[in-house]
Amino acid sequence: MVSTSRSRAAVVPATARQDVDRVAARPEVHKALSWFHAHEEQLRNQQVELVQIPAPPFGESARGEWLRKRFLELGLEDVHVDEVGNVLGLRRGAQPAAGLVALTAHIDTVFPAGTPFEVRRDGSRMFGPGISDNGAGVTALLALAGAMQDSDVHLAAGILFVGNVGEEGEGNLRGMRHIFSASRFKDVIAYTVVLDGATTDTIVTQGLGSRRFEISVRGPGGHSWSDFGAPNPIVVLARVIEKLGRVPLPEDPRTTLNVGVIEGGTSVNSIPESASARVDIRSAAVGEIDRLEKALREVVAEEAKAKSAHGERVRAEIKMIGSRPAAELDANARIVMVMRAVDEHLGNRSRLHRASTDANIPLSMGRQAISIGAGGKGGDAHTLHEWYDATGRELGLKRALLLVLALAGIPE
Repeated sequence: MVSTSRSRAAVVPATARQDVDRVAARPEVHKALSWFHAHEEQLRNQQVELVQIPAPPFGESARGEWLRKRFLELGLEDVHVDEVGNVLGLRRGAQPAAGLVALTAHIDTVFPAGTPFEVRRDGSRMFGPGISDNGAGVTALLALAGAMQDSDVHLAAGILFVGNVGEEGEGNLRGMRHIFSASRFKDVIAYTVVLDGATTDTIVTQGLGSRRFEISVRGPGGHSWSDFGAPNPIVVLARVIEKLGRVPLPEDPRTTLNVGVIEGGTSVNSIPESASARVDIRSAAVGEIDRLEKALREVVAEEAKAKSAHGERVRAEIKMIGSRPAAELDANARIVMVMRAVDEHLGNRSRLHRASTDANIPLSMGRQAISIGAGGKGGDAHTLHEWYDATGRELGLKRALLLVLALAGIPE
């Protein structure tokens, strides 16, 4: 999850406050809120166990099977793994017509297959790849299910627990796309709450748009001495990247262009036959993404036309490998107002955020969805030195629980 923030003054309506206060006053909810503190050591152990199961993009099945078993242990119903690898479980509500609240956390990591997933602990801190993003979110998913089960919380609307795949890298949000386009739950989800990473100070209501491309350049190749002068795909690609670096980027709306991967060549004394690069474009405005995609295609076409010393040209291809829609939720939507009311109830300060998360999909469809942190603190995401500090986790879990219960409702 990469984000930018913006602040908005908000007046929380009395109805939202009343919904939260009514839920928070229930004795079974008091019991559920106390569950988190009593089970913190269990949650840390689960988080370590989870994170040590590799889950690279398109390779989440082992972690998904682990989560499926945990869902069954927590008494969820209709537990299953769907066609794309999402793990789902249902806590039914007394009023099926009220629809469902989807509570989701992505189970995949950005790290490729073969990455060592060892976790070490130092006091309240844990270190390991994916320990915060999204070990914290998946652990919170299990914590909320456990607190509801042990406290016998009854619901009006049901809660759909989802460990979804495909959030990171080239997963292209495929798990969430499937849920909202092809699953049997797609038309009955009234609200979506995404648990992603740590902290309690943000409410993601704006989806940051992005498009990702792979540029491939091919030539005849050859020997660095005898074939010198033949077109060199790496050199052509380098010129493309240099020109992309000179494309102006506005600060408002904030827009970025990043070259994250370069590949090509076989040896230092060979003219490579091919080279490739992967480019990530992000903006709060779809128009800026369109402008940069056009610039990218023009630069690649221009360099591909250039002749080498031998009069030869390279062949260039651009393939889109990911697209996340930009979207924005009305700041007065009920899910936002209830979240604000929960924060007021808990004395927590938060601000609206723009980020690229699983919430982009329902938001782009006009559905009510937000993404929040699972509590605690985290840092060095997407590195082997990633860390998570469980101090403050309890506030994040209380925040998520009150939000979900207020949205689902508790029958009198």
